[in-house]
Amino acid sequence: MTLEEAQVLARKCTELSYGGKLQMQSDLDSLTGKLDFHIHDCQLMIKSGIMQENPLKMCRITPESTREAVRLNIRDLLSHLQIGGIECKQRALDSMIQLMAEEDKNILMVASQGAVAVLVQLLDASQPCVRERAAAAICKLALNDSCEHQVVSEGGIAPLVRLLESGSSFAQEKATVSLQALSAGSENACAVAAHGGIPALVEICQLGTPAAQAAAAGCLRNLAAVQELRTTIVEDGAIAIIINLVSSGTHLAQENAAATLQNLAVSDDKVRWNIVKEGGIQPLLRFLDNATDPRRQEIGMGVLRNLAACTANSEALIAAGFLPRLVGVLQSGPVTVQQIAAASVCYMASSPETRRLFGVAGAIPPLVKLLGAKTCTAQEYAAQVSLVSKCQSQYSQALKLTG
Repeated sequence: MTLEEAQVLARKCTELSYGGKLQMQSDLDSLTGKLDFHIHDCQLMIKSGIMQENPLKMCRITPESTREAVRLNIRDLLSHLQIGGIECKQRALDSMIQLMAEEDKNILMVASQGAVAVLVQLLDASQPCVRERAAAAICKLALNDSCEHQVVSEGGIAPLVRLLESGSSFAQEKATVSLQALSAGSENACAVAAHGGIPALVEICQLGTPAAQAAAAGCLRNLAAVQELRTTIVEDGAIAIIINLVSSGTHLAQENAAATLQNLAVSDDKVRWNIVKEGGIQPLLRFLDNATDPRRQEIGMGVLRNLAACTANSEALIAAGFLPRLVGVLQSGPVTVQQIAAASVCYMASSPETRRLFGVAGAIPPLVKLLGAKTCTAQEYAAQVSLVSKCQSQYSQALKLTG
């Protein structure tokens, strides 16, 4: 079409049949722009090597020839992503996503051919359909341990955060899953926060699709593991929203939300108190009650232990029915969860009255048994011995007083 347009304009110029000089100048400028665009595309194709490579030369099918065919296919798709129109880009992205879904080796091949930089650029494309497909492709790369560093080094975090704010529901899901995978390290977690990811993640935890909520909570879980980011997460109103997700989210969202609260409540009594103030105890107790595997039990007991570390929360925890759960875990839970429960008892048994309540609830026998666990550290062992001694003494006094 460009050549046909050039022929028409050339004929008008030679025949002096153009309507006006300004109109002809405008048409020539437009044509020049199109020719520049085509020259750029041709240079890109030559530079990529597509024009020099001929996959038909491979006559005998071998593992090597198959890999070479895949490589050539990826190179061809990349050139279409860079020089094609919208529909061409969509088809190329669909083909690339399908290719990566077929085999993990293809994901590595895509990354090795320089596709990450191209896909990261497409995350900011003006067409939503292109952004969605680019986010899906980046997601597969981010979930691969061997490729996630390339997504970061090519500047993928910033456009992924922008998708959280302005992308479609599908794009948000893919972006949150990608950011959850990328934020596992503290440096990348800080990068997510630096690009404004925390308020966007909190909003998705409240309003996103179930899959996006689970991934956003998982990303906040990673960010909350970094001490410097906890205050920002709390100030952005995350606590109440995360507590609600513990109650109403999917199975995975509940786990990630509970783990986020666990990380937030590691060392700050103010945060611990706020979690209780926002009504977090009952949802967390229900989470613990429904935990059927050791990992979820560790998370549930872990966050409650962190809340118990704030002495101001002891009364609320006891009133909510935490003691029977503690005793139940001490009696029959996995050893790792029993140790977390024992630490909770140590935190809460700071007064004679609470020590008496632990004795009445039956905490002494399982605590004594736990003293023999080989996995206990010396510090935990000493704390439990001291606690058992105090509880036994307090319980004996209570029995004497009651006759």
